[in-house]
Amino acid sequence: MNETKIQLADSIANPAPLGLLGFGMTTVLLNLANAGIMPLTSVVVSIGIFYGGISQVIAGIMEFRKGNTFGATAFTSYGFFWLSLIGILWLPKAGFAAPTGPAMASFLFLWGLFSLVMFICTRKHPRSSQWVFGTLVVLFFLLAAGDLSGNKGITMVAGYEGIVCGLLAIYAACGQLLHDAFGKKVIPY
Repeated sequence: MNETKIQLADSIANPAPLGLLGFGMTTVLLNLANAGIMPLTSVVVSIGIFYGGISQVIAGIMEFRKGNTFGATAFTSYGFFWLSLIGILWLPKAGFAAPTGPAMASFLFLWGLFSLVMFICTRKHPRSSQWVFGTLVVLFFLLAAGDLSGNKGITMVAGYEGIVCGLLAIYAACGQLLHDAFGKKVIPY
């Protein structure tokens, strides 16, 4: 029996810039608050839900469709990170117990471990991905240390480091967008 193999052309757009922008812009805004530059307001909460959370989950699902396990795992996981973080911040207003320093530190430490694995996976990815995930590992461990110790100075340093992490993600997204728009690498990413 002869078998015919049909291969469909992949017409799905590159979801990585969407995921990177959702992550980067949300990370910058939250860490402006962590650094003490601005207060934690509805701006941060809204972008955490809709751009950091929902758009990254969508980008992750699109990466699944493209067969990119790394992108699917990263974007979907970090999208749900943002949604769970917003839940942690706002569920106490609905009567649930607020997290203790050790509980929040545990949450952030586990995300640091996950990010470390993702960083190791970037060895075969563009340099910008290595920088994003490398700074993200440092960010999570600094935030965990700040919550565990109650030292606001550590959290402030983490905030500045997180701004750098978010800006690196925005840069990586812009590099990919420019590449897609012009059909060539316009800036190194």
